[in-house]
Amino acid sequence: MPAFGPISRCELIQALRSAGFSGPFSGGRHEFMVRDDIRLRIPNPHRSDISRDLLSRMLRQAGISRAEWEEI
Repeated sequence: MPAFGPISRCELIQALRSAGFSGPFSGGRHEFMVRDDIRLRIPNPHRSDISRDLLSRMLRQAGISRAEWEEI
């Protein structure tokens, strides 16, 4: 679905839901999404897109490979 690159917060949440995550839920400073025993923090909304570097780190924490991400 989404290409591996800068992505808006809304598109990120939609893609993570397609990957089996539920949420986002309210947390302390950040919202988070959950799948099985993985709890992934979601960046706070701001004007700019989520960078490729941050997306890469989030996908690594979520256990999603780049190939899986592009197939979502």
